[in-house]
Amino acid sequence: APESLMQALEDLDYLAALDNDGNLSEFGIIMSEFPLDPQLSKSILASCEFECVDEMLTIAAMVTAPNCFLHTPPGTEEIALTRWRKFSHPAGDHFTLINVFNAFKEARGDSASQCNNEKWCRDCFLSCPALRMAEIIRAELLEIMKRIELPISEPDFGSKENILSIKKSLLSGYFMHIARDVDGSGNYLMLTHRQVAQLHPFSSYYNSRRVPEWVLFHEFSVSEDNSIRVVSEVSPDLFVELVPQYYFSNLPPSESKDILQEVINHLSPASTTKEEQK
Repeated sequence: APESLMQALEDLDYLAALDNDGNLSEFGIIMSEFPLDPQLSKSILASCEFECVDEMLTIAAMVTAPNCFLHTPPGTEEIALTRWRKFSHPAGDHFTLINVFNAFKEARGDSASQCNNEKWCRDCFLSCPALRMAEIIRAELLEIMKRIELPISEPDFGSKENILSIKKSLLSGYFMHIARDVDGSGNYLMLTHRQVAQLHPFSSYYNSRRVPEWVLFHEFSVSEDNSIRVVSEVSPDLFVELVPQYYFSNLPPSESKDILQEVINHLSPASTTKEEQK
């Protein structure tokens, strides 16, 4: 449909993948080297700047591979939740996926046999084929990075700086996937489409005591009860720091936009002073 095509071109423009003539920009050409959604390609390239490439490649592989969390047989839901909880990361689902992937690799150890992995996955209610697929995808993405000579930073998962860098990389690509909990009970209103969504049951925030107000999500699914999947907490300050101004100005009016505008107004005097100092 023409509307879909125009929306896709507009999204590419927001991601800086197009030049003024509507052709691929130099940045867009590099993005197109990756067999991924444009937002994910942009996040990987941003991770080169923020020096968290190792972690971002793992996230990209895990969200591209099939879902690693298995639907549990009746009566085993509580056991599965307990097993999954040990992978949970307070920063959100993207970080939880890194924990799952690293634990999967550690479970195999130096053994060439996959038996250890299969038993470990069964015990943890995780899909072994999905995690193996993530390993293959990650290796392919790493090869692309090397082929086009992009910098690859050393792993540093767990440090405060690294967590902030990962959030910045994700926001660089997924600033169009932001939602706000409007009533404190997990009803998330998406900034772009003004639709209300709930957390997916596989989210580490699902049924938790603390539901974050502002989140970045990987995808929105109408078929799964209007849920947002793979969700991590972000701050309004971080969002306004990384969102393109022309994207923000095109957002439909909402209370969330007003809150973000206040953050921009609060930050702008400081940024003006910095510019003067430069």
